[in-house]
Amino acid sequence: MGERKALGAGSQVMLVLASLVVVIAGMKAAAPILVPFLLAGFIAIISAPPLFFLERRGLPTWAALLIVIAGILVVGLLLMLLVGGSADDFARDLPGYQTRLKAATGDLVDTLARHGIELSKAKLLEYFDPGAAMRLATSLLSGLGGVLTNAFLILLTVIFILFEAASLPTKLRAVLPDPEASFARFERITGNVQRYMEIKTLMSLATGVCIGLWLWLIGVDYPVLWGVFAFLLNYVPNIGSIIAAVPAVLLAFAQLGAGSALLAGGGYLVVNTVVGNVIEPRYMGRGLGLSTLVVFVSLVFWGWVLGPVGMLLSVPLTMTVKIALDSNEETRWLAILLGPEKGLEETATDAGEPGEEAGA
Repeated sequence: MGERKALGAGSQVMLVLASLVVVIAGMKAAAPILVPFLLAGFIAIISAPPLFFLERRGLPTWAALLIVIAGILVVGLLLMLLVGGSADDFARDLPGYQTRLKAATGDLVDTLARHGIELSKAKLLEYFDPGAAMRLATSLLSGLGGVLTNAFLILLTVIFILFEAASLPTKLRAVLPDPEASFARFERITGNVQRYMEIKTLMSLATGVCIGLWLWLIGVDYPVLWGVFAFLLNYVPNIGSIIAAVPAVLLAFAQLGAGSALLAGGGYLVVNTVVGNVIEPRYMGRGLGLSTLVVFVSLVFWGWVLGPVGMLLSVPLTMTVKIALDSNEETRWLAILLGPEKGLEETATDAGEPGEEAGA
């Protein structure tokens, strides 16, 4: 009898794993369709608070929606004007930067050799390709640009999501078996995801603006491009700031020399330390954190499944899964495993409220 139970439990585990593989394979196959809708949901979550604010001020839904959509269009056009030309120019100039970077690396090896540090120039360039980081930046930006070619589809999806946002609670109460309990859990999940995205977007915007201004002051080419790159990758905590810094620092090294590269790297270090370790935890709280390993694995996983946009949305997607797991007693242990060690010091209630420490 015990063997049957064990076999039944093992079969259930295998069934769950097989289903998971099928779902992941389906997501990867449907990535060209799925990515625009995920991006639309990401934009809609950020746009919902202004919409609700305008409705509370007495504007009808259609007028509030028009204002929000106009704001989205203005921001999108500004990004296209500021980044589109810079990205194209950088991609065109990339071979020249790579050549200068290899020459600068060779000069650095010669300088080290004069001080008694012997390195093989050929071996260094063979195992460490400094231009690969620049190519990664261009591939990420081009991947995002490819998705934005579906801008009309994304915009329509955002409009319909925002239209449905007002009537969704009523519909859920009508179809759920235990409306109050289920809706309270759903409201908690969506509220926490929304607050996380709001705070993360503001912190990412501050990071991108500071980085862009600093690189402009130093004299690094395409500061707006690197500011936007820092803004996007700031959604990936811990390692996103490193990925964003590497191509800009290498460009500063190739263009202006080692001193400017150190200044650029120092600027990234200061901005990300202040914003990521001082300002953001004060407003975000500690309960919505992910462990460093989970952040890295989610970056690789979502990047593999959904491409470059999946890398940018990897942490928001994983955070959504973590918050959903944390809202159920039976799956809370999985949410604890996804979180950092310091999250164990908090109660289950604290783990679900991201803004509680704002007044601390």
